[in-house]
Amino acid sequence: MAQDSALLALYSTYRRDLINYANKITGDMSCSEDIVQEAWLRLQDAAQKQGFRSPRSYLYSIVRNLALDGRRRDKRQRTVMVTGVMENVAEISADQQPSVDQVLLHQDEMEIVYQALAELPERTRVAFEMHRFGDRKLREIAEFLGISVAKAHTLVIEALEHCKERLNQP
Repeated sequence: MAQDSALLALYSTYRRDLINYANKITGDMSCSEDIVQEAWLRLQDAAQKQGFRSPRSYLYSIVRNLALDGRRRDKRQRTVMVTGVMENVAEISADQQPSVDQVLLHQDEMEIVYQALAELPERTRVAFEMHRFGDRKLREIAEFLGISVAKAHTLVIEALEHCKERLNQP
């Protein structure tokens, strides 16, 4: 019981630092918070099975490993997604392409949208692109990004609102 209290005190003391540490690796605060929570659960589990001399170092190691694993997983998923999108683009027939007049008419607006998308956090941009350009359902986006369907919906809406705001700027 004393060990549990000591671990909880350690976690409480270093939680914010651990989140910042994970965020430096992942670049995503929400993901970093999830990583630190997972690290806490793993630390508790390890404490029941084995003892360790430096729980703080062990906790930081868990956070680092989870963050690096998540970053590698995200990179692999993005590669798979980009490959899939490129294959879909190649399959679009010429008659589905907009006319030259349509392209010229909307070229300025498209440039603003592309700039707006580039300003978004990566996860928000990916969710929006999957939904709008990849025709993916929110459930698929949530599964791909490892988030809830509600969070996927929120990300798509945030991206859409950001693009609308940028298009409406004088």
